[in-house]
Amino acid sequence: MSMKLDPKYDDYDFPTTAPVAQNGHPGHLTDEQQAQVHQLRLMLEAEGYTKRLDTLTLLRFLRARKFDVNLSKAMFVECEKWRKETNLDETVPIWDYKEKEEVQKYYPQYYHKTDKDGRPVYVEQLGGIDLTAMYKITTAERMLMNLAVEYERVADPRLPACSRKSGFLLETCCSIMDLKGVGITKAPQVYSYVRQASVLSQNYYPERLGRLYLINAPWGFSGVWSVVKGWLDPVTVQKIHVLGSNYQKELLAQVPAENLPKQFGGTCECEGGCSMSDAGPWREKEWARPAKWEQESTAIQNTPGEVKEGDAAAEGAAPVAVEEQAAGAPAPAAA
Repeated sequence: MSMKLDPKYDDYDFPTTAPVAQNGHPGHLTDEQQAQVHQLRLMLEAEGYTKRLDTLTLLRFLRARKFDVNLSKAMFVECEKWRKETNLDETVPIWDYKEKEEVQKYYPQYYHKTDKDGRPVYVEQLGGIDLTAMYKITTAERMLMNLAVEYERVADPRLPACSRKSGFLLETCCSIMDLKGVGITKAPQVYSYVRQASVLSQNYYPERLGRLYLINAPWGFSGVWSVVKGWLDPVTVQKIHVLGSNYQKELLAQVPAENLPKQFGGTCECEGGCSMSDAGPWREKEWARPAKWEQESTAIQNTPGEVKEGDAAAEGAAPVAVEEQAAGAPAPAAA
């Protein structure tokens, strides 16, 4: 098992072999899987697609659809349609979420350092969600657009920086979802937003979830989970850990204490607060590189006599679709 790179699309500047020899993962492909990557790329090229046809991206869509090339193609095409409708490519380089600090008071969502496998740690705290108050600060569309922009930043520059530091390819995150304070009265609001977020992550950002820790799970949640997990792919279920209030030992087994915010049992106390620091290898000079979307945006802006692609996108970005469809179990990153 190995993996052939395509010289036209695969211009990676980070390791491309997965740390564990899992079937269908980069560096560990069968001849048939390699041929399926090639087949999917040819099918998409034939329909005029030119972006995101690199091997690692196509493999994520193939794994998400069990290497069914036609289903993978349909998923990819739907993703590209959504990206076009929301002007995502034009928005990412110029996105300015001015209200972030105010929104964080109700709903902290942030990437912070890495777990013991070298992956970015993503934290969400749902207990303070108050959509009525939050929608006076922002909108549902802007919240979801910010989520999409952050997924783009996970893909580049966060994961490439983590891969360089670890010495092998990292494609997933370690997520912590804190359910403390999510009682019966808040559950509908929390579910409403998380459902929309999970639609976005599952449909458009497949294979990004490494582990998910649901901590401070309220009484009765384990009963609900025992039913829900029966609907999910067994591979996804293995990644999800439902924990009560005594979660620290299991969490610290995966996340080094110095990388885990103090409020979750770690020792990290970033200046200005962990939720606003964006600390991680992607901020460390030795491992960080400019994101490809950042380089492309700079090149466009420096080209004389051409319209700057991002000029009309800052405030005019098309809204991310809200309430598209119901999703399965809430997840901050697609399994």
